[in-house]
Amino acid sequence: MSNRMIDVDGASLHLLESGSGRPLLLLSGGAGYADYLEPVANQIDTMATVYRLEPRGCGPSICDGRYDLETTLSDIDAVRESLRLERWIVSGHSHGAFYALAYALAYPERVEAIVNMASTGLQSDRSWSAAYHAGVDAGLGKDVPEELFEVNPDVNRIANASYKEYVRRPNLWREVADLNIPFLAVYGEIDIRPIWPVEQLVALMPNARLHVIPNAPHDFWYTHTNELGKALRKFIIGLA
Repeated sequence: MSNRMIDVDGASLHLLESGSGRPLLLLSGGAGYADYLEPVANQIDTMATVYRLEPRGCGPSICDGRYDLETTLSDIDAVRESLRLERWIVSGHSHGAFYALAYALAYPERVEAIVNMASTGLQSDRSWSAAYHAGVDAGLGKDVPEELFEVNPDVNRIANASYKEYVRRPNLWREVADLNIPFLAVYGEIDIRPIWPVEQLVALMPNARLHVIPNAPHDFWYTHTNELGKALRKFIIGLA
């Protein structure tokens, strides 16, 4: 594995690279978490060159307050260009899955496929939030040691505000329905986040499928690594 800093638009961003094969971008969640997805990269690095990008404010990447969605998506594509890649698979976990989908909607010609792991979908729904917070209050979904996470609260606040603005776009669902790119959604059966927003995406997109991992929580990359790896490898092998 190698890691380096890449300069884009006046920002220095941290990029980790491992494996060989199809280029694949892998984004952690939060928003605002430093990279935690090495276990996922290890499952697919025999068939993919995995790039784990830490956006602005995350890990060693620059902290400059520019944490809005437009900047993040522009940075991701600038990294692709710096790597001299024509197209790549874009993937992420939780909020990173949202980044991957939003990037594909903005730059569809540069995306070979999308992997959406434990996403919240495209919604800002009170009943969804109520169900999530009820699960948190009940002590569910705490299978991952807290020390594995390093979060920047400023990134989280600004990125979440950008997300809520983004999902109100009037043409959003038309764009989703027109996105004819292979799409795999992976969800944990006992994720405290309700699954229906992801089911909406899969039902609407013309080339999408849903894989539910039995008895898996939100952070299944940690608790069900092998099961996740099998699903990802099958999907990658199936790409034309």
